[in-house]
Amino acid sequence: MGKPTGFLEFVRTTNPMRPEEERVKDWDEVYILRDEQTCREQGARCMDCGVPFCHRGEMMEGGASGCPINNLIPEWNDLVFRNRWKEALDRLHHTNNFPEFTGRVCPAPCEAGCVLSINEPAVTIHDNERTIIDKGFENGWVVPEPPEIRTDKTVAVVGSGPAGLACAAQLNKAGHNVTVYERADRIGGLLMYGIPNMKLDKAVVQRRVDILAAEGIEFKTGIEVGKDIAASELQKQYDAVVLTTGATKPRNLPVEGRDLKGVHFAMEFLGANTKSLLDSKLEDGNYISAQGKKVIVIGGGDTGTDCVGTSLRHGCEKVTQLEILPRPEADRNRVSNPWPQWPANLKTDYGQQEAIKLQGEDPRNFSVMTQKFEGDADGNLVAIHTVEVEWVDRAPKAIAGTEKRTEADLVLLAMGFLGPEDPVAEQLGLERDPRSNYKADHEVYKTNVDGVFAAGDSRRGQSLIVWAINEGRGAAREVDTYLMGDTVLP
Repeated sequence: MGKPTGFLEFVRTTNPMRPEEERVKDWDEVYILRDEQTCREQGARCMDCGVPFCHRGEMMEGGASGCPINNLIPEWNDLVFRNRWKEALDRLHHTNNFPEFTGRVCPAPCEAGCVLSINEPAVTIHDNERTIIDKGFENGWVVPEPPEIRTDKTVAVVGSGPAGLACAAQLNKAGHNVTVYERADRIGGLLMYGIPNMKLDKAVVQRRVDILAAEGIEFKTGIEVGKDIAASELQKQYDAVVLTTGATKPRNLPVEGRDLKGVHFAMEFLGANTKSLLDSKLEDGNYISAQGKKVIVIGGGDTGTDCVGTSLRHGCEKVTQLEILPRPEADRNRVSNPWPQWPANLKTDYGQQEAIKLQGEDPRNFSVMTQKFEGDADGNLVAIHTVEVEWVDRAPKAIAGTEKRTEADLVLLAMGFLGPEDPVAEQLGLERDPRSNYKADHEVYKTNVDGVFAAGDSRRGQSLIVWAINEGRGAAREVDTYLMGDTVLP
């Protein structure tokens, strides 16, 4: 603890965002880094608590508290304050394979567990993490480190999202020969095609993929396991198979008019936009454009926010966001939602901020349920019919007299995901849990099929990137034990 009074002397200062009217004109990242002196001061705010809840990583009342990958936060905060950046990077990489991802898109459950946040704003752990790794790349400290010794064991990892990449990276460190299969044309899974460029620049993803490839991991793109190659065939070819396919089955909205032209799943919209942006800077037209349209986004999570931000960058006429749940309280309720639980208060993310600036009002409407979609004679969406609801016994109940018709040209369904798609599980005879995820225990990751493991969203359900990394690392440890009888992995 370099400065015992740091938390008394310095106020919380986060990485600033570019002005809304500037950033909606491009696809560059919305955040910019603080100056180095400010970063060091923010590191000094860390209290070096006797019990640092920030890195314990537990689920409490349905939300994460503390870092699921147990980042050594007090240690690298102190090193930042002391201007020992390379050592801070070493400590950060000790528990996190990809801090450049979590430092950009993780919602920071570590800060929810920060002891300082009991009565003061939390330490800027998330921003400190990004600064450390970005400084590491800037100074050339992040380089390929291939293993010195190879085993003769082979592992197939199916899916190249954060769980798959973390698992592959760890198994490769242990000397195994790892091949990652990805059905898309680029490696990264949701990091590449699920998160828009303004939150996570794809050059950042590709930079890490290039390092992993230089370390000896083989990547195969454009191959859909379960379709282009049978999952059972992989089982024959490799000593172990790890399924990190993600929870890619979107939650549908089966109401009247769902099949109208103009109603799309959010990932159809976001994924195609990113691909077109990378392929041609959107010049090929191979994406769903919101330009000049009245857009309705159904769903209030991160994916919904990304749909709002993307629609604004297309130049939509107006974007509205609907959420069936009640509006959260402005401030944390310290009785029903005490520290160190995840704070369930209202949060206004980058997309809502941009809509407020450009449209003059918050795009979000809470406690609203969709009743039907209205179309014209040609099957084109023209309007959405909604009703306000109240929650009775944890179920939404329509409020009579609050029915509303709203004109709409484009509706984006961002209501979450239900689990992995079916072919792989069917071909391997995998057991599924009640939520249709691959059945395997956390910290064990073994499925009912010998030599087949599952991790990430496909095992635990839709979750955070940092949990995916946790599971990918854990699965690698168990696979290493399965192959070698013991493990060198944490």
